[in-house]
Amino acid sequence: MTTTETGLPLFVLGRGTDPHSERGVDCPGELPSASDPALVERARRAKAALGDRVFVLGHHYQRDEVIQFADVTGDSFKLAREAAARPDAEYIVFCGVHFMAESADILTGDSQRVVLPDLAAGCSMADMATFDQVEECWEALEDAGIAGVTVPVTYMNSSADIKAFCGRNGGVVCTSSNAKRALDWAFSRGEKVLFLPDQHLGRNTAVLEMGLSLDECVVYNPHRPNGGLTAEQLENAKMILWKGHCSVHGRFTPECVDDVRERIPGVNVLVHPECRHEVVTKADHVGSTEYIIKKLEEAPAGSSWAVGTELNLVKRLGQMFPDKNVTFLDRTVCYCSTMNRIDLPHLVWALESLAAGQVVNQITVDEDTTHWAKVALERMLALP
Repeated sequence: MTTTETGLPLFVLGRGTDPHSERGVDCPGELPSASDPALVERARRAKAALGDRVFVLGHHYQRDEVIQFADVTGDSFKLAREAAARPDAEYIVFCGVHFMAESADILTGDSQRVVLPDLAAGCSMADMATFDQVEECWEALEDAGIAGVTVPVTYMNSSADIKAFCGRNGGVVCTSSNAKRALDWAFSRGEKVLFLPDQHLGRNTAVLEMGLSLDECVVYNPHRPNGGLTAEQLENAKMILWKGHCSVHGRFTPECVDDVRERIPGVNVLVHPECRHEVVTKADHVGSTEYIIKKLEEAPAGSSWAVGTELNLVKRLGQMFPDKNVTFLDRTVCYCSTMNRIDLPHLVWALESLAAGQVVNQITVDEDTTHWAKVALERMLALP
């Protein structure tokens, strides 16, 4: 193990694990060859052998080769709720990333087992806010005398520990589609919000939907003393944004928007709110993954759309709506690399192992964390 300049441990893939990290690096067992032409048939046989005992969830960003075996597709929260709505399914195979599988374990019954086909399928955004860092941030807010008037709000794209932190401290979870409702709720209970871990979703929601100014938003950097903020900055801020971002959506730039408008006359630019503020303000439409899908579904035939979200989904949308011109916002390929770790060999291995009576890569969240994370999730479910 080596140590970075920030003091954080850095593990070489396959040579160690950090139990406090949101992502894992181990994947026990022998995987079938990625070039095995029988993989599709093997997946079908294993899934058929398991029958109703297994329920396969597929996130929108998954590869087509994996999504074809999903019983339900959706965003992270929709999939977690779908898992909770299947109490008779003994196994929940979550084709997504680690924090999503954690949420499914939190919301499903004690007798159900959640499996992530590859434990290395993490989320870089979720990893940008560790429990110890957030606790240290809260102590800084206490020292500044503002913790008592600050409500923590965490995006679904966070570890179970962070959701539990919000639950313990009077906070709530939000999704990209209900972030404004969650912030309205939070501001009805406090003067300030600590928004974790995606600064862009927090800023875009606060400024574009709630009318706050950019000056009322400050960024807390966990790698700097006191987050790099003065007591005066904290006192004047309404939104304390965590310095985190999505590695996929963060790559889109204002220049991408300018370029696509120049190349495609009359194009509609449709982006996810995890994109940078400068990109969102240049776009024609902004919304969650489900919003993006619905917008294209309702779009008139012959219309042109440049979509700023993960490439697997954009390619699939182009196939779903051949009567529309759907293109990727950036010229550069931009897959979610960790989401793509769930490939057909890993899925086949997981399903065949379950069919043989061996539970692999089970995701479990401890009882105390489950309790408080569920408190924060249930506060979200109760939002008007």
